[in-house]
Amino acid sequence: MCCVTYPALILAYLGQGAFLRKHIDDVSDTFYKSLPHSIYWPVFAVAVLAAIIASQALISGTFAIIQQSLALGCFPQVKIVHTSTKYHGQIYIPEVNNLLMLACVIVTLAFRTTEKLSNAYGIAVVFVMTLTSGFLVLVMIMIWKTHILFVIVYVLIIGTFELILLSSVLYKFNQGGYLPLAFAMFLMFIMYVWNYVYRKKYHFELEHKISPLKVKETVDETNYHRLPGLAIFYSELVHGIPPIFKHYVENVPALHSVLVFVSVKSLPISKVPVEERFLFRRVKPPDLYVFRCVVRYGYNDKRNEEEPFKRLLVERPKEFIRDDSVLSINASKCNRVSTEQCNVELESDCDIHEDAKFLVDRDIEVVEKAFSIGVLHFIGEQDVIAGKGSNIAKRFVIDYAFNFLKRNLRQSSKVLDIPHKRMLKVGMIYEL
Repeated sequence: MCCVTYPALILAYLGQGAFLRKHIDDVSDTFYKSLPHSIYWPVFAVAVLAAIIASQALISGTFAIIQQSLALGCFPQVKIVHTSTKYHGQIYIPEVNNLLMLACVIVTLAFRTTEKLSNAYGIAVVFVMTLTSGFLVLVMIMIWKTHILFVIVYVLIIGTFELILLSSVLYKFNQGGYLPLAFAMFLMFIMYVWNYVYRKKYHFELEHKISPLKVKETVDETNYHRLPGLAIFYSELVHGIPPIFKHYVENVPALHSVLVFVSVKSLPISKVPVEERFLFRRVKPPDLYVFRCVVRYGYNDKRNEEEPFKRLLVERPKEFIRDDSVLSINASKCNRVSTEQCNVELESDCDIHEDAKFLVDRDIEVVEKAFSIGVLHFIGEQDVIAGKGSNIAKRFVIDYAFNFLKRNLRQSSKVLDIPHKRMLKVGMIYEL
């Protein structure tokens, strides 16, 4: 940038400025008019290649921004395809790519001339330069701890130059320059709406989540029946059980013999080893056969292999039951405080191991039997509405804008690649 690109740009602009001093009428097409006829076509080919590279950089930058916004809960769910096993940032988003294509066609048909497009591009570039310098000042002050005099010198020299440059292109605002600002306002509106409702909904689930201790009480309050089979409830909550479970039990007093609450999380690494992918916890009492599980994926792990996923989801609880039994036996040994009872306890160790083995075998048999009967996937469909007494702006954001985005964008079942024949959706309304 400093040794090649920037000097080349300065020389190009100085050359065009010198050409305009003698050919004032050629201001609309200075670049190509200033070229000697012998190198016109080679320069034209290089310019086309440069435009292609710039467009690819723009598309890649858009994908990266959408990915970061999605990770922060500021953008609706979209499909992200990682095209490289080595570099995390090389991604492809089909929905965004299609929207960019439509936007290019619409803008081309609406503007019809390259002059308005260049005005829009110029304002966008200068705004990016100015915003980047502003953020760099924050980095210099807060992270680099740069001396305040250097910061002031940077602002006076670079900041003044960029503000002058910005003011020189703003007069073209009504000649196509409004386009990047309109796009920015549109995307900011989408991000604000999604993030606002996303945080509201997540806080609602945290406030109304069911702790493992409350599961027994919730189940005992309903006259429920156990059905043969294994049920998987998907939720974003890692700690606790989502409120939709209580809503389900109250309305459908029938539970499968084994329940697993699954939370799927994506990690910023290429692959997660299979032995480290599933993290299990058991909800007590053990006779409920309720488990909580966090499934961790890397960006190159395959999620659409439904049969291996189900098999692993059964094998891991069996390993967890065995390991949990060993830990319980060791914990009971460590809790012995009376040395006088050691001989009696040693004699009863065999009985303890036999009882523990019987319980482990029984639990594993229950899990295997439930899996052999069938696996059912429950997807929570949380519809959100504005609570009573909400103002007009809040009702518009939640009831109309957010629900419109949710209905017209990718659903969670498509992201998780759950087979439709084994999927049930459980609906619940959140008043935010």
